[in-house]
Amino acid sequence: MKLTLKIWRQKNATAKGNMETYPIDGINGDMSFLEMLDVLNNQLIEQGDEPVAFDHDCREGICGMCSLFINGEAHGPDRLVTTCQLHMRKFKDGDVITIEPFRAAGFPVVKDLIVDRSSFDRIQHAGGFISINTSGNTQDANAIPIEKVHADAAFDAATCIGCGACVASCKNSSAMLFVSAKVSQFALLPQGKVEATDRVLNMVKQMDEEGFGNCTNTGACEVECPKGISLENIARMNREYMSASMKG
Repeated sequence: MKLTLKIWRQKNATAKGNMETYPIDGINGDMSFLEMLDVLNNQLIEQGDEPVAFDHDCREGICGMCSLFINGEAHGPDRLVTTCQLHMRKFKDGDVITIEPFRAAGFPVVKDLIVDRSSFDRIQHAGGFISINTSGNTQDANAIPIEKVHADAAFDAATCIGCGACVASCKNSSAMLFVSAKVSQFALLPQGKVEATDRVLNMVKQMDEEGFGNCTNTGACEVECPKGISLENIARMNREYMSASMKG
């Protein structure tokens, strides 16, 4: 395939960025989107130009680092996949592809297509953990009865990889789907009940301090989420937050 790539280039966090156009040829439909970018970068290096900076790690859809905004969609036109799992057969010969970083106040651009998502780490640090000391006194998990429906829902919430597609897809740049998934995976299990009140209050507070917007209830986050995290988690987090606020 011959393609035309329009890519956001930005030297550093303080520089003014702009879109640059790159023609590329010889792209196989079986290539992943990131492999296509590798081909482009090899071409740029051979020409003596600066390669395009983009984030990636596992290329297996489990780390979330490859987050790109492709033709106006987080992770591109496919569903339930990350950018590294997106294949070029989703595009046609002659297509123009626009590639941008995720846009949000909480995700400042570092360089080109790389954004700083450490805000998600700080939200996690605010309460996304269980701090009970079980050293030397661990209990077999099978000894704690948990309803299957709750165990399954907790597992589904825990599949969130923190890529930020929910934020990039929301017109308010809301992080509610991410935070609610992290709250839900503990709220549904007995191990998470002890710190439930502090957890939801602290994580929501940190989310607001990071500059993320409020939920718009449009559902774009669920549609674009590569793991299919449900909006039900946002409703659960709101209930947890209301309960915690009343206790406080």
